[in-house]
Amino acid sequence: MSTTPRKALPTSYPSKLTHKRVRPENVASIGGNVPDDMKEHVASMFHIFMGRGAAFADSVGERVKITSIDIIPKVDEPEKLESRVVCEIDVSEDMVNGGGNMHGACSVYLIDVCSSLPICALDLAQGGSGSAGVSQAINTIFHSPAIIGDTVRIISSTLSIGARTTSSRCEIWNVTQHRLVASGVHVKMEPTPSSGRSKL
Repeated sequence: MSTTPRKALPTSYPSKLTHKRVRPENVASIGGNVPDDMKEHVASMFHIFMGRGAAFADSVGERVKITSIDIIPKVDEPEKLESRVVCEIDVSEDMVNGGGNMHGACSVYLIDVCSSLPICALDLAQGGSGSAGVSQAINTIFHSPAIIGDTVRIISSTLSIGARTTSSRCEIWNVTQHRLVASGVHVKMEPTPSSGRSKL
């Protein structure tokens, strides 16, 4: 039985970020097969998504821990690569609704920011800037609740990386209760550079 040769991964991914690394992340604690400079880039991008700690839901975002970042061959298309990023957070009072379950809006927020991370990683691996673009759509399905004290694991992976449009999928798993909480598909695009003039 013949097998398709797999691409060798580079040992370094120089980041094109121009800002200081501001994410207080211990890169050594992030697992996965990518080098530390890519882990640092992805963690820094996560901090940017949070408005550098001063934006919507940053009290939730700052508690999300990136546990692993991998770039691997696609199972069905081994000559192509995909990125997979795993994050975790414990459900706390500021994440739940009046019924004590994790709010749907919180689930979508986690899908939004976490599913952008594998796009950053794969774009950087393919010679890009490591950007995630801007959101076009997030389609979400809610499966089961998570309550205060539960640990949820957010598993995100790339679907496609195009010249203008990218997409990723995300699943939020309740580690404590062993069940799927929510799943989503995130479609993003590279914004058109602004000319500085309104088109309205």
